Amino acid sequence: MKIMLLQPPSGSPISDQVFLHEPLALEYLGAGLKMDGHEVCLHDVRLDPDFETVLDEFAPALVGLTGYTNQVPVICAIADRIKALDPGIRVVVGGHHATVRPPDFNRPSIDAIVIGEGVVALREIAAHAGIPSQLGAIPGLALPGAELRFTAPRPYTLLDELPAPDRSLTVRYRRQYFSEWLKPLASIRTSLGCTARCSFCALWEITGGKYLRRSPERVVEELGAIEEKNVFFCDDESMCDVQRMDRLADLIAAVGLRKNYFLYARGDTIAQNPGLFAKWRDIGLVQVFVGMESFSQERLDGMDKRLSLEQQERAAKILEELGVTLYASFMVDPDFAPADFDSLKAYVRRLNVRHASFSILTPLPGTRLFKEREASMFPYQPRLFDFLHTTLPTRLPLREFYARFAGLITGAMPLHRSLRVLAMYDLGRIPGVLRSMSRVVDLIRNHHSDHRDEKWTGALEDEG
Repeated sequence: MKIMLLQPPSGSPISDQVFLHEPLALEYLGAGLKMDGHEVCLHDVRLDPDFETVLDEFAPALVGLTGYTNQVPVICAIADRIKALDPGIRVVVGGHHATVRPPDFNRPSIDAIVIGEGVVALREIAAHAGIPSQLGAIPGLALPGAELRFTAPRPYTLLDELPAPDRSLTVRYRRQYFSEWLKPLASIRTSLGCTARCSFCALWEITGGKYLRRSPERVVEELGAIEEKNVFFCDDESMCDVQRMDRLADLIAAVGLRKNYFLYARGDTIAQNPGLFAKWRDIGLVQVFVGMESFSQERLDGMDKRLSLEQQERAAKILEELGVTLYASFMVDPDFAPADFDSLKAYVRRLNVRHASFSILTPLPGTRLFKEREASMFPYQPRLFDFLHTTLPTRLPLREFYARFAGLITGAMPLHRSLRVLAMYDLGRIPGVLRSMSRVVDLIRNHHSDHRDEKWTGALEDEG
């Protein structure tokens, strides 16, 4: 059977300008399907919007789509278009949002929704694609109709039992995948889930609180087959199993692999294990993404972050001493007053980090925060769940809130540190980076206009 896998564009005009990771989930799906003899085409709509020509030429019997919350409208529009072009094509949607909120995909143009791990589920769907009535026997699905019908739950497959992702499916795109200055950039998954229990995150809830791991030996084998010099560990949290990552570092060193590694880690993990990060620095760790979230211990506690300001400040110092770039991420609460914006800016400067990013605290579907705040949220629009729009009422008028948010992006980092960040890019990319950043800031400043058709409370009325 011919099967087409589509990676949709982001629902935000900003995200794909800042990072564009390889569609690893689809590469896993493609590998599983090819094991069963299916012919697979992976099309990245972010880089080539004309999926219709490929659809016509390849003539698949089944199309698979994946995405996050802010991609819901895009995915639905693509599914509708596919069915309009050929009603006989089976359309299957999976991924993060399909798992946490499947009713958003209950529409005639979608034949099945995959909940949770999709590799085995999609293989089973493909085996029964010509007999839709048999889909009800496949675990881990939601089947669209007048009422969404759920099949039996599917437990997560052990990660070592999954096939290696098939990167041959993205050969024509690979040099275009990046995260800011790291380009070209490959991705690898070594674990799934998280040991933390932050209220704003659904990743630990999706796996039922379990932290699933791949064996270090399997990871090293896959790393050895990756051609790119830069590798992103797209784990939910890479370093929390300290013994496993220590073993992985030893194996990487033993086989002589030398790449630039970028991964996620919590501040407390870094603070408590400086030796582990020194070992990883020695084998190629160049950058660590740390969700520091706030300047306030009270706010950290309110997120159930289970992290102290002292720990994250210690983490910043450790990475600085090691010469590893700290990519510090902070959240802007819609309830911020002007003094909170000023305090966050001052805190970022005091930490002396080389690079900081900012997002708006967003109660994502599937999180405890969403359940707690759903009643007070603005009318549900998936496209606005991009961390650059607020989905909660703001203390400040919307125009001022977004202006101050944009001001953090442009002004939280001193000029000399911003120049150090620019110096990390290839020289030829710098003009394009500056143009993109200028466009990003302009878009954010004008985000208040995206809410004009909604029934916002006081914040919008204060606009006049």
